[in-house]
Amino acid sequence: MSNNQELIKVAIADDHKIFRDGIKMAIGSRENLKIIWEAEDGKDLLHKIAIKNPDVLLMDIRMPEIDGINAIELLRKEYDDVKIIVLTMYDDQQTISKMMENGANAFLTKTTDPDEIYEAILTVMNDDFYFNQLVNNAVMGKLMQKKSVRRQYGTQIPVSFNEKELKILQLLGEDKTTNEISKIVFLSPRTIETIRQNMKNKVGAKTIGGLLMYGMRHKMIE
Repeated sequence: MSNNQELIKVAIADDHKIFRDGIKMAIGSRENLKIIWEAEDGKDLLHKIAIKNPDVLLMDIRMPEIDGINAIELLRKEYDDVKIIVLTMYDDQQTISKMMENGANAFLTKTTDPDEIYEAILTVMNDDFYFNQLVNNAVMGKLMQKKSVRRQYGTQIPVSFNEKELKILQLLGEDKTTNEISKIVFLSPRTIETIRQNMKNKVGAKTIGGLLMYGMRHKMIE
């Protein structure tokens, strides 16, 4: 490494030690990278980043204590300069869109080749974002969805909700509170609020009442 080439400080947040060790083995030998710390859950992540900021954070979505969806929202309020690369098993378009909208700089699956992970790190450092086929497909899917759904309720084809969203919609129809729903579906209240807002955005509803009306109109709830 040349004297004028600065080290890129990398941190890893994942609850599986075997995976963290694998990442360190795969990219830790690069002469311009330095792994400065690793976190085993979302709470540990927020504690360590407050002590020492990395340039790039490799972060999973499913983590104990605080999941990746909530963690990225908290991180973006305090650490806007940190480049966040989501590295996870999930590859559905809704999850990708959500994480990118919430502030991720790149989205990779855990099957990604180490060379591409390295390429993503360099790219987000230089260009802020790394767009691969996963992200491109999710962006295009989002654009197509916006075209097909009018902002007002009409006779358009109903928006598609996943199983978790439908369950939350049905519980809202039963007048359950956020905390009650949280306990039933085993997600944090903050995550429930995020999913609820995302559903409202999908159908163009401004209120929970509008979301419920949409659900009833399309026979998603009684």
